[in-house]
Amino acid sequence: MASSPSTADAILRCARTAIIAGGYNGFSYADIATVVGIRKASIHHHFPTKVDLVRTLVKQYREEAEAGIADFERRFPDPLDQLLAYTGYWEACIGDLETSYCLCALLATQIPVLPDEIVFELRAYFRTLSAWLASVLERGVRQGTIAVSESVHADAEALMAAVHGAMLSARAYGDPQVFATVTHAVIDRLRTGATHTR
Repeated sequence: MASSPSTADAILRCARTAIIAGGYNGFSYADIATVVGIRKASIHHHFPTKVDLVRTLVKQYREEAEAGIADFERRFPDPLDQLLAYTGYWEACIGDLETSYCLCALLATQIPVLPDEIVFELRAYFRTLSAWLASVLERGVRQGTIAVSESVHADAEALMAAVHGAMLSARAYGDPQVFATVTHAVIDRLRTGATHTR
């Protein structure tokens, strides 16, 4: 009998929520079995080990991010609008417990205790995101709508760090508005810098 994709999807969704709430070690297969309403053996059928499960989840998350980036590129021709779409996406998610924190950013804080297979997928996610942000900044600089303080690569890393740091601050203060305050200021500096360098 063929396995049901919906069962695997339910397992992945449950694991994602559990990681956002409590990190890599914050859940077990028994926890997922209880929430999803299946036996642990069923989880092992889809994902033999927790490493398999989380590695698959991170790969899926990266693919979703790449699809989101492609959508920003299609819908917003202007580089500055693409950056605003990126931060706006997270601003809309930040108040929801299940989406309030980037899965990969949260797991990255736990890299010292994560298996190498998961670390490999995490680094691929960050490299993809950084490269896209750098390309957006570079296009904005060419068009004269964005100015960078160091280099497009350094500022891309700084922007990525600011977005993830803003998630952490919003969580620390228990105030989703903190995310918007931080990220709006970062984008304004890029935009204002462009104005001052003309």
